[in-house]
Amino acid sequence: MVTPARLPVIIRYLDQEYFRPRFAPRFSPADELVFTILSQNTTDINAGRALESLKKKYPEWEEAARAPVRSIASAIRMSGIAGPKSRYIKETLSELLAEHGDLELGFLKEMGDREALDYLTRFPGVGIKTASCVLMFALGRPVMPVDTHVFRVCKRLDFLPEDATREEAHWILNAIVPEDDRYSFHINLVLHGRKICKAQRPRCGECLIEGLCPGAILEF
Repeated sequence: MVTPARLPVIIRYLDQEYFRPRFAPRFSPADELVFTILSQNTTDINAGRALESLKKKYPEWEEAARAPVRSIASAIRMSGIAGPKSRYIKETLSELLAEHGDLELGFLKEMGDREALDYLTRFPGVGIKTASCVLMFALGRPVMPVDTHVFRVCKRLDFLPEDATREEAHWILNAIVPEDDRYSFHINLVLHGRKICKAQRPRCGECLIEGLCPGAILEF
C-alpha cells in the first residue's frame, strides 16, 4: 500500500508534542496476554487491578491454568464481564501449558510476526489486537495494535476506509506505518485520542495536526 504523504509529518508532530518513546517491556509475554484479555471493554486501570488480583491469588500462571473458572472470575470481577474473560484466560492458559509444558511463551521469539499472530489468535478471546499487544509490548516486535483510540483517530485522519473493520485496520496501518515508527505512533495516537481527539466532543481547536486532518475539516 502507498503511504499517505501526510503520515510522516503527523508522526513527527506527535513525537514533538508528546514524546518519542523507546521500547521497554510492559509485562512478560504471559502477563501481557492475560492483561490484554482483561482490558477488553474496560479501562487499563481496571485491567491492571484485575491482573494484580489474579496474580496475588495465583502467583504462577500454571496455577491459574488449573484453577476453576469461577475462582478466576472471582479474582478478576473488577475488570467487568468476568465470566467470559475467566473462561478465555483458563482455556488459553490451559491449552498453552498442554502444548509447551510451561507458560513462559519463549517459543514466540522463534516465530515470525505473522506466524506468531496466526498462532495466538487461535486461542479463545485472543483477537488480532490482543496478539499484537503481546508482540509489541512484551517482545518489542513492530506489530502495531489497533485499539479504540488508534481506530478512531486514523479514521478521522482518513488513513482508513469508513467501513474498515478492526482487523482490516490492523493490516492497513501496519502496511503504511514504517516499522521504526509503529511503537511511538501507537502510543502517541492513544495519548492524542484520550487528550484531544476524543470520541465525543473532540478538541479540534487545540489539535496540533488539525490542518492535516480531513475529519476536522469536514466534521468540525
